[in-house]
Amino acid sequence: MAMQYKLLHAKEDRPSARRGRLQGVDIPFLVLILMLLAVGLIMLYSASFAQSEYDTGYTSSTRYLQKQGVCALIGLAAMYGFSRLPAQLWSRLAWIVYAVGIALLLSVLAFGESVNGARRWINIAGLQFQPSEIAKFSMIVLLARLTKHYGEDAAVFRNGVLGFGCAMLGLLVPLALEKHLSAIMLMGMVGVVMMFVAGTSPKWLAAGAAAAALFVLIYISFMGYAGDRVTAWLHPEQDPGDTGYQILQSLYAIGSGGLFGLGFGKSRQKYLYLPFQYNDYIFAIICEELGLVGALLIIVLFSAAIARGYWIALRARDRFSTVLAAGLVTLIAVQTVLNLGVVTNLLPSTGIALPFFSYGGTALAVNLGEMGVILSISRQRNEPKLQEELS
Repeated sequence: MAMQYKLLHAKEDRPSARRGRLQGVDIPFLVLILMLLAVGLIMLYSASFAQSEYDTGYTSSTRYLQKQGVCALIGLAAMYGFSRLPAQLWSRLAWIVYAVGIALLLSVLAFGESVNGARRWINIAGLQFQPSEIAKFSMIVLLARLTKHYGEDAAVFRNGVLGFGCAMLGLLVPLALEKHLSAIMLMGMVGVVMMFVAGTSPKWLAAGAAAAALFVLIYISFMGYAGDRVTAWLHPEQDPGDTGYQILQSLYAIGSGGLFGLGFGKSRQKYLYLPFQYNDYIFAIICEELGLVGALLIIVLFSAAIARGYWIALRARDRFSTVLAAGLVTLIAVQTVLNLGVVTNLLPSTGIALPFFSYGGTALAVNLGEMGVILSISRQRNEPKLQEELS
């Protein structure tokens, strides 16, 4: 079935009008992202300065903030650069980006470095980064490209299930070999949302979700550390000195914060009681220092940014841009929900960081670059829609 696109309201599509509509990015979304970044860096400093002093022999309290700040600058540069590129460029580069993502994941298996017992990093010219962050972006770009290619035929099993599924497996299989369950779970969730937006039949998505759940159960059964995480989630009090220690310390931090918190910088749990207090569990320190009120304000900030991102996706000019923006926003949304669920013990530990807050240079730089892609799409929010027409 051939597909073609027709401009609606063609009389508005004069060069002068188009230049006016493409002048700037969506300011509310930009402001929300910058606010998340600024608050995230401030809270990272508060959560990490005790660990930084300990790790540097009490010579520096800003070790982690400095590294994160450099990556934030790189990310802001990427965000600005990507915001200036036309979104359709990513459609043309989709297969190249996908191939790069696979190559980077395979490079981890070949000569990756182990950090905290996990082999998920590679070192290039002295710079260490995590290829799975690139892989997430490459999956989203390719699925958006396939959505554009399939059109309404995405509802057909051959395209909507096998086509999307094989594209995802190209990235998920190397991640499984790395034993990177958190990335697999995250990308699977984002992929399902994108398939739904593309038009894949809900019955096939439900069947896929059931298969994924079965995979997770089998994976946990064979991976001892994953099973320990589930046990610690259900009964942390049974092993407070080992598997249940981290989640208990997190809950202590959240509970001691009360309504208004102990005050900025006054957390007690960050003094080497709560492991990874500046990374996966930074939200627990936020709750301790800023209390329920401060934590809710940050959740509102995330919610507003996510809602505005979906607003941009709905007003995108074409199918590819809509699905691309929706996928990138969903990536942030799922990471946020999973992280908050783990920190509050609503979910078992996943190792997924809180976007813009948790320490991790690769994730921060890539997330900001992805926000630049959404800002690029927002430049077209007043453009006449490209509507599919059957012929």
